[in-house]
Amino acid sequence: MKAAWYCHNGRAADVLQYGDLPDPMPAPGEVRVRLITSGVNPSDVKTRLWRPPEGERVVPHSDGAGVIDQVGDGVPRERLGQRVWIWNGQWHRSMGTACQYIALPQAQAVPLPPGIGFEAAACFGIPGMTAMHALQRCGPLEGQTVLVTGAGNAVGQYLTQLAAGQGATVLGTVGAPAREQAALRAGAHHVLRYKTEAVPQRVKACTHNQGVDVVIDMDFASTAPWLAEGILKPHGRYVCYGSSDVSTLQMDYRSVLWRCTQLYFFLVYGLSPDDRALAIQAWTALLERHALRTTIAQTFSLSEIALAHAAVETGQAVGNVVIQL
Repeated sequence: MKAAWYCHNGRAADVLQYGDLPDPMPAPGEVRVRLITSGVNPSDVKTRLWRPPEGERVVPHSDGAGVIDQVGDGVPRERLGQRVWIWNGQWHRSMGTACQYIALPQAQAVPLPPGIGFEAAACFGIPGMTAMHALQRCGPLEGQTVLVTGAGNAVGQYLTQLAAGQGATVLGTVGAPAREQAALRAGAHHVLRYKTEAVPQRVKACTHNQGVDVVIDMDFASTAPWLAEGILKPHGRYVCYGSSDVSTLQMDYRSVLWRCTQLYFFLVYGLSPDDRALAIQAWTALLERHALRTTIAQTFSLSEIALAHAAVETGQAVGNVVIQL
């Protein structure tokens, strides 16, 4: 099969290779998926840059979509020909989705409802499940105010759609005009330009000095100081799924204690089986109603994988980056 891989960490143009690898075969309990698309996420870029390879080579990417063409022992043959999307393709394993075929446990190949394209489906594993699980940890949002950081990013656009769809008033931070437009298209009611505006003051102005009910945050290192400035109401909920800096994180403990702030941190790769099942169930229901919009920023061929990684790494892509296989 055609595949892309790397054997050591480094710049995309320096370490990513393209060529042929043996076709995988499904083990008992596994399915083999003929991949049509592969999603490129910021975590894929960080893994290639910094995380020591697991095995002699790594075929990158956790997200993808395609058609089941083989099943292992114990898997119903009815799954043959099923259109699916993939989660955790390259998590604690060396073979990801940047290739023509992947074999993995059947639970990691989720049926794709009719009418949903493979490009969009390559964006569900990380961006989609991050957004859905974050929303499910917030409780009912109708009539609430929600601050979504990075509202123009891939996860942020999903979050904004989901929160606005539940009847919340969404405030979204953005760092560039193109991302501002993306956040507004996703349903943001107020856009906060964090590079040129004082976000805590804008939050207070938008909420009559009350603060928001919920913060859903992509960057704890940047947002934690705002908690001490009253962006959250007392008993507010703070849900976080990432940080640009993990070495010097600080939080004003007294402010979150006295406000009885509810804090929740998670890594989408490590969701519990029950939490993932709930997220997949809710996500599928929305897909069946065609109630979600996925923004594809750029598409590349597999031989152009270094360019795809560069598009994600530079932060210029407004939306998801997808490889067509």
